[in-house]
Amino acid sequence: MSTRSDNPNHTDIPRTHTIKPMDAPPMNEGSTTAQLKGDINSGRTGDKNEVFDPGLSPLGTDDEAGGNPMKPEQVDMARHQESSVRWKDGAETDSYAHQHSRKALYGYIGFIGLVLVLFVGAFSIF
Repeated sequence: MSTRSDNPNHTDIPRTHTIKPMDAPPMNEGSTTAQLKGDINSGRTGDKNEVFDPGLSPLGTDDEAGGNPMKPEQVDMARHQESSVRWKDGAETDSYAHQHSRKALYGYIGFIGLVLVLFVGAFSIF
């Protein structure tokens, strides 16, 4: 049995629409956290593919439950920072995680190369 919920022949599994591209919400004053989440899901922020990403709780729920919901001005600033200011120097700018993962990859490849050289050297003696 397949667990793909986008297959219309499986009636026991609810259909999801996570593979369909999403449109970005309009940029306007008085933004909501739902619009910020829509920016992320639509790919406007540049850090994920433009498809629906179901979350356990909506963005901003923790702040609201803690008694400190985001003000519309804060959400406006976050949307502006995430969409235009973040990428003003070009999309080639890597994040901290990408820079360190690249170093780890090169270190891993170097280690494998060293082991290969030692392995070949050990068997070339015989």
